[in-house]
Amino acid sequence: MASITIRNLDDEVKTRLRVRAATNGRSMEEEARVILREAVEEEASEKGLGTKLHELFKPLGGVELDIPPREPMREPPGFR
Repeated sequence: MASITIRNLDDEVKTRLRVRAATNGRSMEEEARVILREAVEEEASEKGLGTKLHELFKPLGGVELDIPPREPMREPPGFR
């Protein structure tokens, strides 16, 4: 496992981390690991808008659309 050192951490941040760790029954080091793990997992699992919309409306079922046949292209306008 890797280890990191965080320098120049504000006293207020350290105090809040200590309180949060105590509230969750963990050491400050474990609390920092949990915070970092959750932050990275959220980024990795972030889904795009299209995927989120698809999952939202998937239970409603799909729709079959009639696609009209293609027509020949018209002639482009002439410039004189």
